[in-house]
Amino acid sequence: MAAYVQSRDIDHAHAVARRLCAGTVYVNDPAWSPAVPFGGYKQSGNGREYAEFGLAEFLELKGVVAL
Repeated sequence: MAAYVQSRDIDHAHAVARRLCAGTVYVNDPAWSPAVPFGGYKQSGNGREYAEFGLAEFLELKGVVAL
């Protein structure tokens, strides 16, 4: 789920956003960005789409040692 906060006081808006139980919180109608991860929260879903968090699901860590 997503949430939206509108406020003239940006510090207060961010404080409210941190307390919301939502996968994405929009503050003051920002433009959408693929650099921001998107996904559910609690029972709404696990995992993320977009940004580095969305890519991590498809990656596997490998150690390479060479001389």
